[in-house]
Amino acid sequence: MRTNELILYKHMEQQQILDDMTFLMENYDNEYYNKEDMRSLLYDVVNALLELAASHGFEGNLWHDYLTYLLASDENAYSTSCEIVGEVEGSINDAALHDFEIFKELFDYDFTLLEKELGAGCLAFVRDYRGLGEEHGNVFNTRISSRICGLGKALADVSGSREFKHTVTQFYKEFGVGKLGLHKAFRVEHTAEGAEIVPITKIAHVYLDDLVGYDIAKKKLTANTQAFVEGRRANNCLLYGDAGTGKSSSVKAILNQYYDQGLRMIEIYKHQFQDLNDVIAQIKNRNYKFIIYMDDLSFEEFEIEYKYLKAVIEGGLERKPDNVLIYATSNRRHLIRETFKDKADRDEELHTNDTVQEKLSLVARFGVTIYFGRPEKKEFQEIVRQIALRNGIDMPEDELLLEANRWELSHGGLSGRTAQQFVDYLLGMKR
Repeated sequence: MRTNELILYKHMEQQQILDDMTFLMENYDNEYYNKEDMRSLLYDVVNALLELAASHGFEGNLWHDYLTYLLASDENAYSTSCEIVGEVEGSINDAALHDFEIFKELFDYDFTLLEKELGAGCLAFVRDYRGLGEEHGNVFNTRISSRICGLGKALADVSGSREFKHTVTQFYKEFGVGKLGLHKAFRVEHTAEGAEIVPITKIAHVYLDDLVGYDIAKKKLTANTQAFVEGRRANNCLLYGDAGTGKSSSVKAILNQYYDQGLRMIEIYKHQFQDLNDVIAQIKNRNYKFIIYMDDLSFEEFEIEYKYLKAVIEGGLERKPDNVLIYATSNRRHLIRETFKDKADRDEELHTNDTVQEKLSLVARFGVTIYFGRPEKKEFQEIVRQIALRNGIDMPEDELLLEANRWELSHGGLSGRTAQQFVDYLLGMKR
């Protein structure tokens, strides 16, 4: 096999399986090598494929799934050029076609003689593997693993390398490549080498239509985000207001709504602001649109991290990339805690306005601010009705609303979160 001739798809993650299998393909009948050692290596490869299937949720032909995983995960000059935009021009297409010819040979390889020569039937596990369940797999969620398995089946049926190339490129256009393409949401981990962007595999499947009320707020948030994903001018966005009113849920819903248009979200906390520049450097040249999400953002008067955030958002020498916006939620309109003591201190300062502007300048860098207020009693009751209906709660309306009113008096007051917790309580009581 010609894997040593690959040009673009080299030094890939999980490549050891490919290297070992290629060695077996080329040398299984070579008398120079001990047959028992070759058998042992084959079983090691099968073990690695089964472990990969369990962790990533693969099923069917695991050899094809593995090769497809390499293609879908490797971020190289060709794959990153084609993500979201599809076919590109230039000589890189010739290099890609060369590599896809080799992958096509790997897909079409007949293992019959290898199995017979080594006297091993373990590849039967690989040809038609049944998964361990819908929720299994801690690396990919079911949606991603299904897409990779589906691509593997499609590539097994193509007639030649050009069709193979077209199919892979179309996948890059529709779903992207690598962790940034396949996953929706990410968190940041600080390592010795710098900031690492880590996929979040389990996220809430909430949509804007699931959030009752706040039509003006949702419309404002949607308009700003849609302009962003369409490449038009958009603003950093601050969602502020009372606790439990759906600020965080709205941001998650926006991600679910625009993911298929290339939107991705990276969650970061204020103690990680030192890594912001590193994170932006890793994403600024990709074809996706990134929202850097800061949940429950606020600062005490002694915390100075907001100064780093101000410089990153707007004000440093390097312009913030066009494919990056910052969305934040907060219970505070002005983000930075102020006290009556601040006013007394200002009365003693010569330039009191400077102090005020210093604390308000962070909010000014969010071009769009959206208020989420605590609902009125009738609005709260409508939220309860809607959530109960969606969850199949069979209870007379009068009784439902009476119990909801009692619940909110001792569980946080009127809010969408309280309504959801009340319905969750009812669901938990069902037998």
